[in-house]
Amino acid sequence: MKHYRSWALAVFTAVAALAALPAFAGSVEVKLQLPQRARLNLQGKSSIAVAPFLVVTQEGADRLQGRDIDVQKEFERYLLKILRRETELKVMEPGPVDYPVYDFAQLAKQQDFWRALGERIPADLILAGGLDFDIQDRSGYQMQEYVSPFNGRTYYRQVLVEQTGFEYDILMQVYDGKTGELLYQDNFKDFQSFEGEGTDPLAGMFENLLSLEDRILNVFTQKEVEASRLLFTQ
Repeated sequence: MKHYRSWALAVFTAVAALAALPAFAGSVEVKLQLPQRARLNLQGKSSIAVAPFLVVTQEGADRLQGRDIDVQKEFERYLLKILRRETELKVMEPGPVDYPVYDFAQLAKQQDFWRALGERIPADLILAGGLDFDIQDRSGYQMQEYVSPFNGRTYYRQVLVEQTGFEYDILMQVYDGKTGELLYQDNFKDFQSFEGEGTDPLAGMFENLLSLEDRILNVFTQKEVEASRLLFTQ
């Protein structure tokens, strides 16, 4: 009923805006806030444990370690915060977890392990996965135009532009704490580029997470998305 009222309010707002238009208007584009259901069926689920995410070491890891950032710790702190703030689930921390394997495809088949972990905590759902956060040097020469102050003509020249790229790749797996079955899996990727080589990697990482936040939360909770609709007035 709550979701219906939200949708009805959005439609009423659009109709009210339409009614205020001049009678001669043929059509109008309106913006609606429409509910988008959670991707995971949470019926009968009231608690979730956030297991430590595994950090995948790939290109840029040496630069990341040189900046002394604990990717796993920062991501876990962020994830716990948004789940507790934006969902109705009881969010728990299981502490260190001794994974039987470190291959995600194989982990998805370890139902006995996930079921035992769910019983130990206990939790209805277990959230786990992997992280890959890369820092990339994106500096290079770019063609730019400029106007000569002597003759007013436009010329082109190559200019060195220093940029730092931050790429985040998050694999999320949600397991049933009672059966150990893999209920949901998805990848969330984002890339952000900043001018200069001295960009704070922690700031870059949280720009990635901010960009992905709605998609991550939509796994566990209903979100509202903006949609355009064309309404005809004649």
